[in-house]
Amino acid sequence: MAIQYRRILELHDQKHSQRSIAASTGNSRAKIGDTIHRAEAMGIRPPFDSTVSDDDLARRLFPELRPEAKGREVPDYEYLHKELAKPNVTLTLLYYEYEASCRQSGTAPYSYRTFCRNYTEYAQKFKATMRIKRKPGEIMEVDWAGSTLKLIDRDTGEFVKAYLFLATLPSSQYSYCEACLTMKTEDWIRAHVHAYEFFDGVTEILVPDNLKVGVTKHKDYEAILNPVYRDLAAHYGTVIVPARIRAPKDKAAVEGTVNILSTWVIAALRNEQFFTLEELNKAVGLKLAEFNRRPFTKKYKVGNREEGFKREEQFALKPLPQSPFQMAAWRTATVQPDYHILVEGMFYSVPFQYISSRVDIRLTRDLVEIFFKDIRLASHRRHYGQPGQFATLSEHMPESHQLYLSHTPETSREWAKKVGPATVQVVEYLLTSSRAERQALNATLRLKKLAQKYKLNEIEQACTDVMRVAKAPTVRVIERMLINTTRKQQSQLHQRQNDFGFTRGAEYFGRTTHESRND
Repeated sequence: MAIQYRRILELHDQKHSQRSIAASTGNSRAKIGDTIHRAEAMGIRPPFDSTVSDDDLARRLFPELRPEAKGREVPDYEYLHKELAKPNVTLTLLYYEYEASCRQSGTAPYSYRTFCRNYTEYAQKFKATMRIKRKPGEIMEVDWAGSTLKLIDRDTGEFVKAYLFLATLPSSQYSYCEACLTMKTEDWIRAHVHAYEFFDGVTEILVPDNLKVGVTKHKDYEAILNPVYRDLAAHYGTVIVPARIRAPKDKAAVEGTVNILSTWVIAALRNEQFFTLEELNKAVGLKLAEFNRRPFTKKYKVGNREEGFKREEQFALKPLPQSPFQMAAWRTATVQPDYHILVEGMFYSVPFQYISSRVDIRLTRDLVEIFFKDIRLASHRRHYGQPGQFATLSEHMPESHQLYLSHTPETSREWAKKVGPATVQVVEYLLTSSRAERQALNATLRLKKLAQKYKLNEIEQACTDVMRVAKAPTVRVIERMLINTTRKQQSQLHQRQNDFGFTRGAEYFGRTTHESRND
């Protein structure tokens, strides 16, 4: 008697006992128990598509009983299905590994053709999707729907258009959509962030249409991406591959989903009224859930999009970054002579070497980043509030400006201690004399600059001499004393060189003197 595998599993799913199943099918309780055990181990359970026969289930549950399996190593199709989801893994590679395993175990492998046919039958009968064409977790296709939704303006009663953003994973055909008031960059980027959060992961590749919000222009057959869109891809670790112009097959999944969702969402909501975008998106979310849970209609597919995604694609997605993407705005500016740029009323410093250069500025909610030919020059916390605020980093200043910025009464006293006690007295007098603090600091700064021309012991000696003869020392007197001391030292050195000189006599040149001739 033929084994009624399908009937056995359907009755077991309805909670019938094995005794009652045996009475209903006429099969032995041992065979029924073996069938149920293998089905549970392989995750096979009703409901089945109408095309799944007892022979199909027999080949899946008991592959060793197939005629062609006798004497040949039966592949682990569940393992093949999982491995094929990994990047760069193909059926050709898996067959090579299967053949090598058979040689090691001394068993005969299937031919490559039979190997592929058996896997295809397995995937078509028992999986919601076919991985031979689309790898899970590889691609997310995005686009705007051709039709629009509508809102009602509470004040005027006029209709306001709302545009439907769509994102589809071709492998499982699991989809996301939301309504936006515009098709501008801000809504386009925000919808992408929401799509990644909905899928709870990121695909390897992002395939958009050639929209201005994503692709700025084409140059030498290469798409130039919008800088914000490029930042989004970098943040999520994905690669943007725009569809070719007039090549709908490049994003066939989303093109097909556009037509279906236009009916399932847009047409289904045509008679309902919405006054806010939140109300509209709540209704769109309900219709989207119905769409993803709708059973597949094609005969070789089992289950629905949501089940297929959770079972066969979600595991292949890359994890989301720790924080969602923050959209940035881009500006350009010229570095001013004071090595700052002006951004929305605020000033931010740039290394002084880039004065007069044209730079790119990336603005987020919290940061201001400055770039020159793709090289990041500076990063500042973004300022808000009263215009005219400065954000200045000392390393961006010339050396002379850094010295001036770091010059305070405390640093002046610390420097004087390194020179000597007389210098400490002079600095203390300059700082405590009856003058404005800035004027006093300027005086001590001029004194410190003398160290660029004179040795510290010379400065200390000059301060000692000045404090001996003056009650109110000034930097000008100290500098003049240093100049005089230097001149005096140079004069003394010159004099010493003349004292030790000599003049060669006539004898040196072979002449005879008057005295030598007389001799």
